[in-house]
Amino acid sequence: MKTKTNKIINEDYLLSLLSSAGKPSDSEVQKVLDRAMQLKGLSPKEAAVLLNIADTESLDRLYSVANAIKNLIYGSRLVLFAPLYISNYCSNSCLYCGYRRENTSIERKCLTIDQIRSEVEIILSWGHKRILMLMGEHPGRCSFDYFLESIRAAYSVKDSRGNSIRRINVEVPPLNDEELSRLSRAGIGTYTVFQETYHRQTYEKMHPAGEKRDYDRRLETMSRALENGINDVGIGALFGLYDWRFEVLALLEHAGYLDRIHGVGPHTISVPRIEPASGAPLSENIPYPVSDEDFKKIVAVLRCSVPYTGIILSTREPAVLRQEVFELGVSQISAGSRTAPGGYGNSRPDEAGAGQFSLNDTRSVGEVIKSVIKQGYVPSFCTGCYRLGRVGEDFMDLAKPGQIKLHCLPNALSTLKEYLVDYADGETKRLGEKLINESLDKIPSPGRRKKTEEYLKEIENGKRDLYF
Repeated sequence: MKTKTNKIINEDYLLSLLSSAGKPSDSEVQKVLDRAMQLKGLSPKEAAVLLNIADTESLDRLYSVANAIKNLIYGSRLVLFAPLYISNYCSNSCLYCGYRRENTSIERKCLTIDQIRSEVEIILSWGHKRILMLMGEHPGRCSFDYFLESIRAAYSVKDSRGNSIRRINVEVPPLNDEELSRLSRAGIGTYTVFQETYHRQTYEKMHPAGEKRDYDRRLETMSRALENGINDVGIGALFGLYDWRFEVLALLEHAGYLDRIHGVGPHTISVPRIEPASGAPLSENIPYPVSDEDFKKIVAVLRCSVPYTGIILSTREPAVLRQEVFELGVSQISAGSRTAPGGYGNSRPDEAGAGQFSLNDTRSVGEVIKSVIKQGYVPSFCTGCYRLGRVGEDFMDLAKPGQIKLHCLPNALSTLKEYLVDYADGETKRLGEKLINESLDKIPSPGRRKKTEEYLKEIENGKRDLYF
């Protein structure tokens, strides 16, 4: 299998790009940035030029182009979601993770179906409409059948206003073909599996025991998912395990492989950095630390290189840094997160006692939304594309010529309106209504703008879940 996966990640080639690139000239940087503005993506070789930028002037140009690309494709919207961890039992020994099987300092839990429903009720009460469901890898304690039952349970919950979760994305360990096929029929959105690190030797060192030790099986998962009926897949690396520049190039090579072989690249790329975790000493002594400035470069280079792929930012990062990288290409963010099973029933994020990692942005969902609005972004809970079948190749066919904008901003405004009516405090409602009025003029189609205005009035009068 190693020969096959070498066709996905050519490690020697990527390392040679980094070693030979050196400090790029102004003309080299500008050539790549001009290419990025064509919105056709960048090759790993071109991305390597941007990764090696060292001077402030070139870095500012990179950030400016990343911001322009984000605005051209995504406009001012930011999609919000909440992670829902249903079990922290795990049979793996990942050195950086609080769930690792050797960790005896945490309380292990596998939520009952009733407990899952209770967690979803709390998430809904905060205004969320999307969740990312996760669990540790331990078939004996949390089976795939249990995971499917958990998805059905989460979808079944309604809050006091009649609202329910509209889309569940999933992050679950690699599945076999039969399980992938069953998952594709479960009404999920995006299926995500992180490679963690694409550097094979580092991967083997970081995963000394458990099924996750199999680098090749993990790397092939996204291809098998697309072959077994799942339309949208997500990939990611855990930055800090190895040279962050290599990981960026490997993510791009993985994305390019999926696009060439399956006709569609990853729907999302996640960019977490290692954070301290109880019982995981490596997380306190990060092998390849990533500074805030390097992290901003990661986001900007990815946005230039895969312009139509969503970039996901978690609450691992502090609030101020999150606000900065919104400008550089992030399109989806978590808010009000808990990283332990049953964590939403606790009054504080750090009281759960069984988290996978520590959080830096511990603001409430309401505080995050208010801050996002003040920054000029439209908080979005939109799930229209998933539910209308604009997924996989169909999504990209709309995204690449820019037609997806006819759906994104109107749907973002309608879901924001729902939040303002159902959950927002007075100040947020005032700020949000002002933002909606200002944003209506940015809808390019007069007909779509008029229909959006009609939807907003209907929502004010009690209707919900109106989307394009």
